[in-house]
Amino acid sequence: MSVIGVLHPGAMGAAIGRELRDAGHEVLWASESRSPETADRAAAAGLRDAGSVVDLARASDLVLSVCPPHAAAGVAAQVAGHARRFVDANAISPATAREVAETVGAQAIDGGIVGPPPRDGAVTSLLLSGTGADEVAALFAGTRVRARVVGVEIGAASAAKMAYAGWTKGSAALLLAVRALARAEGVEEALLAEWAITHPYLPEASERAARGAAGKSWRWIGEMEEIAASMEAAGLPGGFHLAAAAIYERLAAESEPDLSTALLALVQDA
Repeated sequence: MSVIGVLHPGAMGAAIGRELRDAGHEVLWASESRSPETADRAAAAGLRDAGSVVDLARASDLVLSVCPPHAAAGVAAQVAGHARRFVDANAISPATAREVAETVGAQAIDGGIVGPPPRDGAVTSLLLSGTGADEVAALFAGTRVRARVVGVEIGAASAAKMAYAGWTKGSAALLLAVRALARAEGVEEALLAEWAITHPYLPEASERAARGAAGKSWRWIGEMEEIAASMEAAGLPGGFHLAAAAIYERLAAESEPDLSTALLALVQDA
């Protein structure tokens, strides 16, 4: 059994924490300065409160960071000098992953999460890279988290995550923008009629894109910016994903957008 600290148990972090607990590990979280909603998720997942982030880090064999990308560096700084092993599993660029590893100053492992939170019928992929990544992957044996080592260097797992999300969330933003353009110009029915002939799956795909962004688009702004930075660092244009970040920023004010409200928000905020 290992002691694993999870910072901070949102929907994904709590679900991964529950999988680790069910696998026989003790899983900690830190209640200091966290919301009642976070406390409820941690309790439902069976996580034990360590009080502060520093106390969690000192008591854990491994600290797992699962937070919005814009908070990744700050979370790492909180445990610097206290964590023995640190896994950053956030949607950040390879360059940011290397900065986080340097900040922590412990044995750092790069991670990237792909898919929805693990639950009945849903398996989550955890991509890992760096020294000791295979040992971290072994902690998830028998769980609904499919942990895979994808490289030996810090940044490899984040690069794979950036490429994956660059298509899934990037293409979803493009699809919503295209349909919003058609609606703004009064040609949405013409577009749908043409799609019915050539791309009959796109109307439902645009519905799924709006549902997928519901309540989560605020998290994806920073993720798109990290993907843009990854593209530019590789000598590729980053503008695609900066535009996607702008799309998700416009949707962030809509807590539960369906397709109609999403398209209206995109057009009205233009």
